[in-house]
Amino acid sequence: MATREIILLRHAHAEHASPGQDDLSRALSLRGQAEADAAGAWLKQHHAAPERVLCSPAARTQATCERVLAALGYADLRTDARIYEATPATLIRVLDDHADAASLLLVGHNPGLETLVALLTEGASDAGRGMPPGGIAWLRLPTGGIEPGSAEVRHFWWP
Repeated sequence: MATREIILLRHAHAEHASPGQDDLSRALSLRGQAEADAAGAWLKQHHAAPERVLCSPAARTQATCERVLAALGYADLRTDARIYEATPATLIRVLDDHADAASLLLVGHNPGLETLVALLTEGASDAGRGMPPGGIAWLRLPTGGIEPGSAEVRHFWWP
């Protein structure tokens, strides 16, 4: 059976918002920078080679993604505003829109990512195990559509 790999990466730790600061502009903290570097090193060690990278427009996801891609040496980055504050249904639509890619890296946010992982692996959105900042869920799915309970976890890692 042909499979598709989806790597879901939650952004690393971000600075707290300063008064009046827009949530989209929150930067990575020093801890988050180290977490993003560790995530990139871990993905490289495990031979991650996504065909396409999808990222939220938030500064903290963009910075996480840039640090990870520096380790992987991959440059096809596409920003998708739908990923920010996305529900699992929205994330599935985003992934379906890129069904032509056999391997994707999606960099986004909680609670959407951890709920999506639970839905795809367990078939229920309330079965989540959490997704810490900088955490990675590497899933394998059958090609031909994304269905609840159809994914297997290849790797689950966090810094």
